[in-house]
Amino acid sequence: MSRHTASLFTQSELSELLEKYRGFVEDKLFPIDLQVVQGPFKSFLPQLKALRNEAKALGLFAPHLSQEEGGVGLNLVQFARVSEILGQSPIGHYVFNCAAPDIGNMELLHMFGSAEQKMTWLVPLQKGEIRSCFAMTEPQLAGSNPVHLATTAVRDGDNYLINGHKWFTTAADGARFTIVMAVTNPEAPSPYQRASMIIVPLDNPGFKLIRNIPIMGEAGEDYLSHAEVKFENCRVPASNLIGEEGQGFALAQERLGPGRIHHCMRWIGIAERVFDMMCKRAMTRELDLGKPLAEKQTIQNWIAESRAEIKASRLMVLDTAEKMQELGAKAVREDISTIKFFVADVLMKVIDRAIQVHGALGITDDTLLSFWYRHERGARIYDGPDEVHKSSLAKSILKSYQKKADG
Repeated sequence: MSRHTASLFTQSELSELLEKYRGFVEDKLFPIDLQVVQGPFKSFLPQLKALRNEAKALGLFAPHLSQEEGGVGLNLVQFARVSEILGQSPIGHYVFNCAAPDIGNMELLHMFGSAEQKMTWLVPLQKGEIRSCFAMTEPQLAGSNPVHLATTAVRDGDNYLINGHKWFTTAADGARFTIVMAVTNPEAPSPYQRASMIIVPLDNPGFKLIRNIPIMGEAGEDYLSHAEVKFENCRVPASNLIGEEGQGFALAQERLGPGRIHHCMRWIGIAERVFDMMCKRAMTRELDLGKPLAEKQTIQNWIAESRAEIKASRLMVLDTAEKMQELGAKAVREDISTIKFFVADVLMKVIDRAIQVHGALGITDDTLLSFWYRHERGARIYDGPDEVHKSSLAKSILKSYQKKADG
């Protein structure tokens, strides 16, 4: 991985690279992405594999990985710029092998995986030969407070015996393995030292994929799905433990910091594509002959507000990425909370305005708007609900004022 490395590219080289990504996304992905999300997704896998091979041939595959690992070698800030471009298509990150949850699992295995784990799981994942998923959220317990987990992994000789019920295990359908968060040290004094991360191959007889969960009526399949799964006396070697027992939450935080920047830049990419659709619709849809929607002041306000909000989002996220790259994730906790709820809110506002400008067409599946409205509404929920991030940010700010008052 190369998220904290020095830049391998000059500014002009980076600009040229960004143009290559932009050209690929607009020329190769825009023409097919609506058909792909309408599905069935699996029927497009051969076509998407060909696009992945084309991206490899052009030296654009896996932008977040180092060149030694078969990637482009971009640092965190540079990858953020690329991530925005890829986010403009629902299949952008998939085609370039930097989609969640795979990218987070690559980070985890790169930083904390054993040599055997890297060879078995990380290398084929980096090459795009397999996919993975991440099993943390449980249906019976609030995901907004993940210290409460019912899934257990009990040591049994040289194995772990895993039992539990998870859901929103994104892209489990068709994945080769999952990383499961399970309680291994229930008696640990700190709730943050009770869980561990363990690799589970999905051909394990103790793993059950119950269903792909319908998201506002759409269950999807393969990469475009969220699964409900169960672990029933699922036996795996103890060597499948990532890091040390009880480190699960510490590892999760390592995964989540950069992950929220990835998400935010992807959301900005979506917002840019949606903004473009909204402007084109406003210019071409006539209420009367020669009187397009674009002449209406409300529409003009939406366009102006959307442009300002998207630009503000981009600057905030890139600033946070630069700080994280220089100072590490702990130094930008407040910034991470800020961009998470701010950009998620901007995204939903822009999509909603675009739907309104498209009128009845906007709520059909004839454009990407309904797909994004369904699937990105979760932006305000996953990786910490917006309300939790707002509360955390406010408490952190007020604590500094309390120190001043006490001093």
